[in-house]
Amino acid sequence: MRLSCKVAAALLALGSLLLLYLLAGSAAAPPRPPPAPSAAARPAAAAPLGRRQPRLSRSPTRRSAPGGGLAAARKPGEQKHSKEPSSLQCMHLAVVACGDRLEETLIMLKSAVLFSNRRLCFHIFSEDSLKPEFNKKLQEWPSSYTKKFEYNIYPITFSVGNAQEWKKLFKPCAAQRLFLPVILKDVDSLLYVDTDVLFLRPIDDIWHILKEFNSTQLAAMAPEHEIPKIGWYSRFARHPYYGTTGVNSGVMLMNLTRIRSTQFRNSVIPSGLTWEEMLYPLYQKYKNYITWGDQDLLNIIFYFNPECLYVFPCQWNYRPDHCMYGSNCKGAEEEGVSILHGNRGVYHDDKQPTFKALYEVIRDFPFEDNLFQSLYYPLQSKFLDTVHTLCGRIPQVFLKQIEKTMKKVYENRVIVYLGANHRY
Repeated sequence: MRLSCKVAAALLALGSLLLLYLLAGSAAAPPRPPPAPSAAARPAAAAPLGRRQPRLSRSPTRRSAPGGGLAAARKPGEQKHSKEPSSLQCMHLAVVACGDRLEETLIMLKSAVLFSNRRLCFHIFSEDSLKPEFNKKLQEWPSSYTKKFEYNIYPITFSVGNAQEWKKLFKPCAAQRLFLPVILKDVDSLLYVDTDVLFLRPIDDIWHILKEFNSTQLAAMAPEHEIPKIGWYSRFARHPYYGTTGVNSGVMLMNLTRIRSTQFRNSVIPSGLTWEEMLYPLYQKYKNYITWGDQDLLNIIFYFNPECLYVFPCQWNYRPDHCMYGSNCKGAEEEGVSILHGNRGVYHDDKQPTFKALYEVIRDFPFEDNLFQSLYYPLQSKFLDTVHTLCGRIPQVFLKQIEKTMKKVYENRVIVYLGANHRY
């Protein structure tokens, strides 16, 4: 009898706290800034940008979202100097968007802003025709979110070789990611993601992996597949690739400073080459053998330089391949999906409704609404319609991290907030 009373009391208390959260909603105080990260994880040149007027030339548009302050004009090669506390320095996120990838990119950025704690710096590489739309859409977001990030928009440029050849390699403009160390000279560390990526937990968590790099590692990616006998590279590749299954470049964490200062072994000349020197000769040598464009070139690079790569587990780059033939990502089964990668166009067709459900719920979430009420509960409801699929049979894999993130938001916005008010 006593046990039943204790359980009832616990449930009543939990219900009361949840009711407080629903009432507080987005009006509650935002989370307090976390403590300053260690030097190993902090970008060397990631200071928030100062003021400047918008530029109309083809040079990078350096503009922050409303509430974030405009970027200060500076000459090429001029260093930025931080005037704000180190805890406010940016986590740098890069994406390349061409063709019809505007909406996908915006939803990806939205997922990053919704869940992350520290300030974000977005580096958007885009065709000129998409720049006005990016500016318009990002400036429409409410100030409570735009104050969490700033963004720069850059033209599509390739420093070596034939620009048109690079631009058409695999997906439109995808090869731009190969040139990020060359273009973003002031950025120390960077997370690159494809447009069809969704963050289901704070970027802060993958950013911490930078601290796990040893003295030779300068980039991190996840395996292309978990099972070699059904992986693409192990069955079909006609060029060198990393490890037993190759790696997928849709989520790539990079220490750009190390990349710029390293001499890479290669199959072109016996001596080492810098990153920029190596790209075009490797492409010329293997262009008749590569299928997945820039991803294949990255696999070739890390085949010859395996000590330079940190391999993170599959839950940081979870794709349909991890569940459409049966669940084969143990990390996601244990911890939940951290970053969802909806390749194969699954956000826009009915082949993988579980992936599509996550995309649509984040897309349709009204910024100022309650996360539990307008994001988590609709997601649970949509998942009921996907149980007939192999991916839909493991909803806990997709929901586990998002549920953890919701609890942290709840604790920050309600428990901490009410506790602070109570002290006064």
